[in-house]
Amino acid sequence: MTMQNTTTAAQAPVVPARGRLRPLGQREVRITGGFWGDRQSVNGSATLEHIQSRLESEGWLGNFDRAAAGTLPEGRRGREFADSEVYKYLEALAWEIGRTDDPALETRLRAVVARVAAAQEPDGYLNTNFGRPGQADRWSNLEWGHELYCLGHLFQAAAARERTRPGSDDGLLGIAIRAADLVCAEFGADGRDGICGHAEVEVGLAELSRVTGDPRYLEQARLFVERHGHGTLRDIEWGRSYFQDDVPVRDAVALRGHAVRANYLASGAADVAVDTGDDELLGALRRQWERTVARRTYVTGGQGSHHQDEAFGEDWELPADRAYSETCAGVGSIMFSWRLLLAGGDPRQADLIERTLYNVVATSPAPDGRAFFYANTLHQRVPGSPADRDATSPRASSSLRAPWFEVSCCPPNVARTFASLDAYVATADDDGVQLHQYAPASVRTTLADGRVVAFDVETDYPASGAIRVVSRGDAAAPWTLSLRVPAWASGARVRVTAAGGDVDEREAAPGTVEVRRAFRDGDVVELVLPMAPRLTAPDDRIDAVRGCVAVERGPEVLALESVDAGADVSTLALAPGSVPAERDGRVWIEVIDRATADAGWPYGPTGETARPPASRAVPLVAYHAWAQRGPSTMRVWIPAAT
Repeated sequence: MTMQNTTTAAQAPVVPARGRLRPLGQREVRITGGFWGDRQSVNGSATLEHIQSRLESEGWLGNFDRAAAGTLPEGRRGREFADSEVYKYLEALAWEIGRTDDPALETRLRAVVARVAAAQEPDGYLNTNFGRPGQADRWSNLEWGHELYCLGHLFQAAAARERTRPGSDDGLLGIAIRAADLVCAEFGADGRDGICGHAEVEVGLAELSRVTGDPRYLEQARLFVERHGHGTLRDIEWGRSYFQDDVPVRDAVALRGHAVRANYLASGAADVAVDTGDDELLGALRRQWERTVARRTYVTGGQGSHHQDEAFGEDWELPADRAYSETCAGVGSIMFSWRLLLAGGDPRQADLIERTLYNVVATSPAPDGRAFFYANTLHQRVPGSPADRDATSPRASSSLRAPWFEVSCCPPNVARTFASLDAYVATADDDGVQLHQYAPASVRTTLADGRVVAFDVETDYPASGAIRVVSRGDAAAPWTLSLRVPAWASGARVRVTAAGGDVDEREAAPGTVEVRRAFRDGDVVELVLPMAPRLTAPDDRIDAVRGCVAVERGPEVLALESVDAGADVSTLALAPGSVPAERDGRVWIEVIDRATADAGWPYGPTGETARPPASRAVPLVAYHAWAQRGPSTMRVWIPAAT
């Protein structure tokens, strides 16, 4: 594997010590509008404020005040992992400050950091649920306590702050370093032989090592990764696979167990593999990604088909109506795929990131940024009930979006993803720049040899498939622009129009298309992706949706919703020969209604069925926009009538 050293730290969530590609961060890439720009705007103006309001009203921020005052455990509120939501919120603030330079957010971040700092113990320990009179001892419940998990999110927040405001005097990095030093002392090679029941500290330690240059933190992350799979944790009713403590990371064949834990562990393992040069471990992770994508991932990119343990099922176990597809698992999947992409440059990882962004992460928040899905079903059988805007909802209620959950990991996870999204758009190597995600954007960077690269991206993708890259300034020497062509985009074309008028056009096969030239100011490279809606069939081994089809357009999965169909979608089927078509700005299909009267017994002989009724046309809705018009039934997989 070809690796390049990363010499300049990007303002980005992931900055490997080396890799095939170098991430371009917020100083180098700026999303300027469009689908993702709109969501970033709502995130910054509404979601962050909403999260802080609920952290206050739920008492989760107040827990730190009680810790500082010495009054815990009396009055502590929230689950054992509530501290982590404060840290994810701080990370989101750090990225949003890096993106916008908003002074009000800076003031808000400093105020929260001060409250966290006041709660830290003299030896670096920081947790509001353990370690004080009347509370369980420190590290006494590694299966469920989430102490290390919470610290992992603290470390990620500190890394985000250091990258966006290097050397800041707010104290967050110092808080994280003191806590990390304690973790290394407690759990190092000569300390406790333990791991956390919820992986995350591995990712946080790796990033903290990168921002501080302290190799102890990377080594501690490596120790935690290698300890998984050796029965360190007590067994539970769902088995040790729930914690990824059943099989060593190197020996696993696919992601399994709790889907968020699995993706976070894989992400931390990828960090360790890349920074230590462990190609064997990296190869094992790639194989796990391959099988997980091929056999354990929904068409939306969602992962996790078990509700009781929020876990992956076995291969091909992907029921639409029981899809858990937790929003946080989608975020974790993006984290894992992005690390593999940086390490090896495989465009399929960017494909999965795109699919997951549009159809899981973008699905969670309401348009106003103040309500969210926790789980993301692919078939809603019963119309949901509007959530009480002042209440706290059960986490797995796939009804309508709710403002807050008893386990509210998803809102701040969405917030930190949107705030840092600029850093997932493009990368660089020694010879040029690679565009992985398409949005209106400004890209300005310098290659390792000093060549300056400057261009703007103009597009309304995914409304249309035209992506225009306009060179800004004359390049001193040739460089290579690489554009991802999604796997679904057969028939794509790339056109290069020189500032002087010369045009060169060619086919762009799925994968990557490259344009190498000494770009001049005003040169345009246009990638045109075919956006005609298409029918997608599942693998026959996915029993739950055999005989069904889904409709996709570009990166978006579409859904049939009763608001449009005028009937319960469970009674509808795709009419024979129906082909999705666009008109009036929407995608339409022909359906027939197969509703029948109950016969008292739902089974009968095979043979001829009654002649189907006449078909009718109904519009589909982008899956990420479903349940925005009130209670409804919905399905992604539509039975195909024969």
